[in-house]
Formats: sequence, C-alpha cells, structure tokens
Amino acid sequence: MSRRSFRSIPSPTRWAALGSAVLLGAACGGEGMASSMNGGSRAEGVDVEGDWPVITGNLAGQRYTDLTQIDPTNFADLEVAWEYDASHLGAVNARSIPVYVADHGLLVNVHSEYRTVVATDAATGEEVWTYTEPETFRWAYSMRKNHGKGVAYANIDGRDVVFLISPAFFLHALDAATGEHIEGFGSPVDIPGFPETGVVDLLGPEGLGYEYENASDGIPLEQGYITSSSPALVVNGVVVVGNSAEQGYNQTRRENIPGDILGYDARTGGKLWKFDVLPGPGEVGHETWENDAWEWTGDISSWAPLSGDPELGLVYVPTNGATQDYYGGFRPGDNLFSTSLIALDVETGERAWHYQLVHHDIWNYDTPQVPVLADVMIDGVETPIIAQVTKQAFLYVLNRETGEPIWPIEERPVPQSHIPGEQLAPTQPFPTRPAPYDMQGLTEDDLIDFSPELRQQAIEALADFEIGPLFTPPLQRDNDLGKRAALWCPADVGGTNIDGTPAFDPETGIIYVPSQKGCSARIIIPGSEKDDGGMADDLEDQPTGTTITDWVPGPSASPGRIDGLPYWKAPYSKITAIDLNTGEHLWWTPIGDTPRNVLDHPALEGQPDPRTGSGRQAAMFATPDMLVYAGHDSDRTPHLFAVSKETGEELARVEIPDNNRYHLMTYMHEGRQYIIASTNGGNFAMALPN
Repeated sequence: MSRRSFRSIPSPTRWAALGSAVLLGAACGGEGMASSMNGGSRAEGVDVEGDWPVITGNLAGQRYTDLTQIDPTNFADLEVAWEYDASHLGAVNARSIPVYVADHGLLVNVHSEYRTVVATDAATGEEVWTYTEPETFRWAYSMRKNHGKGVAYANIDGRDVVFLISPAFFLHALDAATGEHIEGFGSPVDIPGFPETGVVDLLGPEGLGYEYENASDGIPLEQGYITSSSPALVVNGVVVVGNSAEQGYNQTRRENIPGDILGYDARTGGKLWKFDVLPGPGEVGHETWENDAWEWTGDISSWAPLSGDPELGLVYVPTNGATQDYYGGFRPGDNLFSTSLIALDVETGERAWHYQLVHHDIWNYDTPQVPVLADVMIDGVETPIIAQVTKQAFLYVLNRETGEPIWPIEERPVPQSHIPGEQLAPTQPFPTRPAPYDMQGLTEDDLIDFSPELRQQAIEALADFEIGPLFTPPLQRDNDLGKRAALWCPADVGGTNIDGTPAFDPETGIIYVPSQKGCSARIIIPGSEKDDGGMADDLEDQPTGTTITDWVPGPSASPGRIDGLPYWKAPYSKITAIDLNTGEHLWWTPIGDTPRNVLDHPALEGQPDPRTGSGRQAAMFATPDMLVYAGHDSDRTPHLFAVSKETGEELARVEIPDNNRYHLMTYMHEGRQYIIASTNGGNFAMALPN
C-alpha cells in the first residue's frame, strides 16, 4: 500500500489514508512524505502508521476505515476472537481503546486507574508487556485517573514510539516493541522508581512552568490541580499535550490553574511552546476577563481528543468551561478561551484562529468530542472544514484554515440569570445550518405523547420547574420565581457527549452524529453549605483553591420519570446523518431498540414500536460499506449493529459479550479484520470465523 499524505492525494481518498494507509517512515525511504507534511526538519522521519494509529482513527478524527473484509453480508457471522481481562491490574478503566502498531503486531492501550500501558498481541489479545508509573500524590488525587482514553503513537526514525500522559501529568515515551523508556527523551524526574530517561514532568519547569519542592506532590491544592484523560497527538514531529481538571460540578472554590496546551519535540522531549488558555494583558481575549480572574482562576482544559492537519501545520484544540460549573459570577465576561475551538500553529504554539462556542459557560457545555476535519464541496468549491459536535446538539462547521463559519452563525438573545452576582452573556452563537440534531430547550410540546394521560402527568410533574429555551440558566434555592429549580435542556448528559463518537465518511462528505435527550435540574446553593473548609476525609474530596464561591452546585432536583418512562418525547437517542457539503439532515435512526419497559407499557398496547432508541449514546465508525455502532436490543443485551450509510436502515446485528463503554476501532492483522470494543475491565475483539 502506498505512502500518502492525506492532503496530497485526490479528495476524498486523501482523508481515508490517515486511517488505513501504512506510512512507512524515514527508515524505509520515506523522507519525502515527512517533508511534504511540514516543510521543516522536525517532521522528517516522524510518521503515524497503521490501520488505526490514533484513538479517533486518524489525525482528522474521522473514525473511518477503508477495510472491507467485514461487510453487511457477513456481519452477523462475527464471533468473539479473543477477550482481554485487565482486572489483574486493579480497578477498571471504562473509556480506553487501543491503537494498532502494525510493524510489531501489537495493540497498545491503557487499563486500570493506574493507567497502566498494556501491549497485547493483535491476533490473540495476549499480554506482551506493561508499564505502570510509580504512585505519587499527584496520581492519588487525580479525579481522572480512571478516565484515560488511550495512548498516542508515532514512528520516529524507524522506531515505533508510544506516548502516555499519566493521571499525575507526566509524559512518557516508550518503545512500542518492548515497553522500555526511550533513551535521551525528556529529563530526569526526582521521584523514586521513575526511569532515568524517557519522561517529561508536564507540571514543572519543563512543562507548565510551576515550581515546587516535591515532584511527587506537585503544587499545593490551594493553588490548583491538573491531570489528563485524552492522549497526546503527534503532528509534524510535535507531541501536542492537552489536559484535564477536577470535575467542575465538584468545585467550590474559585482558585485554580489554567489548562495551558503544550508542544514537545517528538524525538527529544524538548519543550517547544506553551499556549496560554487564560489570556493575560496584551493577549487576544484578555478583555473577556473583566475582573482579572485570569490571574487566579483556571481550568479551560482540553480533555476531549485533539485533531490535526499536517499540511496546514495546525492542531485543533476543543476546550471546556472555566472554574466552575453552574456559577461564574466571580469571572464576569465571555471568558476566552473557555468552551471554544482553538487552532494552533503546531510549530510555534501561536494561535491561528479561535471560535468560542459558548460565552461565559455555566452549563457544563464542555466541548466533548474530537473536532472532525474534512474536505467537502461547498457550492461547487472544495473547502477544508472542521465540524464540532456539542452537548448543545449544535454542529458547528467552520473553515479549518481561517476559522470562518461555513454557514452563518447568529448571535441571539438568551435568558439571563436570577442568581445574585451572576452576569451571563446577553447573546450566544446559534448556527443557522446544519439544524440542531436533537432536543434544545423544553416546552409542553416536547413532553411524552404516548397518551393524553401521560402527557398531563408530565405537565404536572414539571409545574414546579422553570423551563424554557436553550441556555435557560440554573436557579438558586429559594429563588424569587418560587420554583424548585430550573430545568435546562440539553444538559451535560444531552446532545453528544463523551460516549457518543461521531464518524465521518470522506467518500460522501456525510457525518454521522450520535445523540441523546437529557435535562439537568441542579439546585444552586450557597458555597459555604457545601464546602467543609477542606476537612474532607477522602483525598479526592479535598478542594482546590482557597476562596469559597458565593454559589455552588447543590443536589439534583430531577422531576423523575412518568410512570417509569422519560418525560420527553421519543426518540430518546438517535444517530443523525448530516451532509457536510450542504448542511442538510439526510436521515435519523434510533440507537438500538426500544427498551422492553417501553414496549410493554399499557399506553402502547396495540401500537407500533415507537422507535425510541435505548436512551444511550453510541460508539461508531464508518467503512465503505456501512456504519457500525454499539448498542442494545430491547432486553438490554449488547450488540454491534451495521446500518446503511444511505438510509440508516439496519443491515445486520450480532450479539457481543459485554457492554461497550466508549470506543470502537478496527484493524487488519495477518489477513484478518478485527473490531475492538472497550468495556469496564478490558477489551474484546470480534472477527469472522477463520
């Protein structure tokens, strides 16, 4: 198979090459490719290889493969080829998926809350090597240690190298064949048990730049904390490092550190740049922090996976909101670069462009998924785009070279807060195309309609709640409206979230977006009621910061179910096909089957299947022949489904041994195609019978 840059071959095949072409690297006479990717020396001999070399399929985040051994005609014949049980490594990791290292026939993944790197035989699932970072306070405190999504991988001068970002926020470079640390990479770390070489301390002077007495402890919690969940991304010889923070809905104090983005030389581990996500004086966006909160607050991490365009030399960073969720009165202004897309020059770390998706985010509308890069035909002109799914059920489509919207995005007035001290943005950006792909806001018309009686029960259940359009803000307890709480839709579990992985077909320009309906009704309470002054018994409950905020998220006040059913209309979860050439919706199909409790409800007796979907999101990938996703049948039995990319019609299904939790991936090894699913405790592989 030929070595091809995804921007140097005819569209749309060039995009598929990122997911399936074997890029041989400099050791096999491939310097020409590296130069075309970058034009500089750093990228020469640094390539990404294999069928699924990035956790999102390719650098473009498309989750697409051109493998066709498994197709709709034989899909139902799939069987379990092997299972990997990681329980011997400790607690489970529910969100990890391997990358395929073709030259060594290995799958490399992370498992357990230690984020142990595990290489397994691609044909049998047998363990080949493991690496576990020594325990530190930084590891023990991390609220994301069980959330690792995988590793990054690149071929550097003919050597396959795996990059791990640990929960303690260290960058490790490991030989993919042996698991040994790469000699000469990074600098020594003064912690017992750490290797002499092959590691970078991402928090210290060679990283974010913080000073501390004890590398194992890191910075004081009063200053803040940082960790990671998604792997790095290697683009043009640069290892780009994102990060994560403690969950914003657990925060009670305003001080934190920012989730600045870091770039490192893939060969040496030398630091190349740092991008400040909280702009200081003289930097773009500084004026959006009206009381200088940029000096002492933080977060704005990039916990979702990154994507990159080697030809443009850009890496695309999705961010989440600033400290904290549901209340931001201590940080008035739009708060760049929170809840945004940022395009950075991969060589320098300089901002090429940005687009803020939510101003002054207080809804926990973190940007939850990888930005998808594509080349499509807009009004007859081939156009480089970036498409970002969101919890808001908007698909933002921008020119990935300039950041300009492909179709108009309008600033529209939105509801304002009733919480004392809160200053919300007067408007928010609303894409005019594509249309929203799931429920936004809530009215009586959105409530369950299986029978008039059920609808009336739903109306009565919601009478104590403030409902309204998208961006309805939270309410404090004992509010002037006399409501129990505000109910805003979508919530942090609505729209598209962590476990809803979109897939893009470069042959047609169609993106397939999973989503679910969901609303939140958090009661906002005084911060002093929730913060115990730092005396929590559990380490992970110890707060960061020093100043307790006026208001913090309190308990949920959900109206609950209506006679055992969701209070909104079906479908509960679905896949929507959207043509990115035109912005038009093509079709939707439910994710999985209607649950048994819905089918058997008396209100549906004698009625056809309402096609509600399971109510869960779906991991997906696309092939030339079909769209593949993981879901449930009516009895909650997990299955893989194959559906038509043209119509959404189900083509085939097969039962699988366990629930898929986040990812799917596929690869060809020794003439046999495998599909891998992530579970609460390992992975399993499906393949056709030998």
